[in-house]
Amino acid sequence: MSHTVITIAQQKGGAGKTTVAAHLAVALSQRGKRVAVIDIDPQGSLTQWHKIREERFGKGYTGMNFSALSGWRVANEISRLRKESDFIIIDSPPHTEADAKTAIREADLVLLPVQPSPTDLWATAATLKLAKDEKKLVKVLLNRVSPNSKMAQAAVDTLGGDDVLDNMLGNRVAFAAALFEGRTANETNPSHVAAQEVKDIANEILALLNLDEQEEEKPKAKKKKA
Repeated sequence: MSHTVITIAQQKGGAGKTTVAAHLAVALSQRGKRVAVIDIDPQGSLTQWHKIREERFGKGYTGMNFSALSGWRVANEISRLRKESDFIIIDSPPHTEADAKTAIREADLVLLPVQPSPTDLWATAATLKLAKDEKKLVKVLLNRVSPNSKMAQAAVDTLGGDDVLDNMLGNRVAFAAALFEGRTANETNPSHVAAQEVKDIANEILALLNLDEQEEEKPKAKKKKA
């Protein structure tokens, strides 16, 4: 599969969509992939992050093609970017509104960040159902998981193991601190455990999409504590 669209979706706000979108985009760019990012969330957090990134690295040197838009232009922009990108990462708005539905319908993979709490799990049901109704490949990414958290396993049990990525993101200051600088944890401290978590998730996604044939490192994904 080429020209892959990954939509980061979640009905509940505050799930970490922007953090996941930014870190995944940079991780794929670091692997030599041509990455485009589309921010269709009215909150514009990813747009603000990219603005800071441009100020740091210079316009055209952020490692990605970036767009911020909404409405009828979303589908057209995705179609345009498919011709010049290996991956298109979409940060969709909360709630299952029109733009979010468009982003899900256009996706090859729908990624749902979820914090392992009852309210977050309950709120995920609508987005998960929408993606499945559209017959999309969909995976839940457990995010902000506390060390030795029993809630992570409870979340896997609740959602069903087949719907959840094996790798997860811990509840780490490194993720937010990097975003303030227009960077990601992969860039601020590549040897930090946060950076390794992102690499593991990128590897798992590439394997899931059967796009890891030429990768030198193909670590076996495994359940692990944050």
